Amino acid sequence: MKQSILLEGAKFQITIRRLCQQLIENHGDFSNAVLIGIQPRGTYLAERIQKEIQRMTGKEVQLGILDITFYRDDFRMKGASPLTANSTVIDFIVDGKDVVLIDDVLWTGRTIRSAMDAMQAFGRPAKMELLVLVDRRFSRQIPIQPDYIGIQVDSIDSQKVIVSWQEVDSGDSIVLVTEKKLP
Repeated sequence: MKQSILLEGAKFQITIRRLCQQLIENHGDFSNAVLIGIQPRGTYLAERIQKEIQRMTGKEVQLGILDITFYRDDFRMKGASPLTANSTVIDFIVDGKDVVLIDDVLWTGRTIRSAMDAMQAFGRPAKMELLVLVDRRFSRQIPIQPDYIGIQVDSIDSQKVIVSWQEVDSGDSIVLVTEKKLP
């Protein structure tokens, strides 16, 4: 197995700050914008972005957490049950707001489609945008493109992109894993 480090340490933090700057440019004081982190791993990025924007602007930014378990098209195949589902916490109105969906990796687009379906239960946003830390450009199964991208990775289906978070893993990093094929 071959591992290539795509991003770590200071560059990881700079990438998050750059994403925050882009959000600030487009949403100003966030009076009409909210952040929604997609469970499970998008929540770490969403929380980091919320804290960094608040640090940079001094303004409070609303953050919600969205569980898409029951909206996935592979829900029955994965064997998920209510006991394994995460929780959704959106304690504000999304009607008429600019919603920024946040996830760590965009690959096939299926997770984002599920998140868009799940958001309908919470109202009708004026606009929905997508922010991802990693955009795996190839292998899209649904025509979804992010508005904000940390890094782009050209990878094949057999490769994996692993995002590690300081909050739950050994540190902040993005690694591309390629399994070596036997001759």
